[in-house]
Amino acid sequence: MTTVHLTRHGETTWHAENRYAGSSDVPLTARGREQGDALARWAATAAIDVVATSDLSRAVETGDAAAKMLGVNVVIDARLREVHFGAGEGRTRAEMAELFPEQLAAFVDSPASSPLPGAESGTAAVARGLDALADLIRVAGPDGGVLVVAHSTLIRLVLCRVLGLPLDDYRRRFPGLANTAVTTVELPPAAEAAGLVGAGALIRFNAGVA
Repeated sequence: MTTVHLTRHGETTWHAENRYAGSSDVPLTARGREQGDALARWAATAAIDVVATSDLSRAVETGDAAAKMLGVNVVIDARLREVHFGAGEGRTRAEMAELFPEQLAAFVDSPASSPLPGAESGTAAVARGLDALADLIRVAGPDGGVLVVAHSTLIRLVLCRVLGLPLDDYRRRFPGLANTAVTTVELPPAAEAAGLVGAGALIRFNAGVA
């Protein structure tokens, strides 16, 4: 089994107002960079062979600190991007409730299958995320370790898929992820992403590294 550590990037400038960042390229705060340094110190104590991030700067900068600590190169993969939230990008939940209340209500009830206006569905996002994960597992090997620095919604969707849970339950099953907290799963060395569905074992969830 390959050990995969999934972590959310450090705090961003939109964090305080809880704005939906999605695929918008929002920078880290000073605290976010400190969180990346704490993650790097944790990574030095774990058996990690591969560090991968989404191509958004908040994930790249967070993961780069760990990669430098480990002496490896960062694998940057756009398939690990956050879900694109369409008309919700850059907005708070209250702002969305004023602009498109019915669509927001449907999203809250079934967030994977009822995307916000113009947004990517959770089903589409998790498909690309699993493809990226399958490639990383092949690189790390059956006894390897992978650190993936990505985003809250994508990580929770991936967790549902590999644990065999309904995608629309990702908010209920996993209410939130703290910045740079680590969630660890063990996954089989599947040749294709389909082999990862329902095949994972959850080792830890949302564990702090500071």
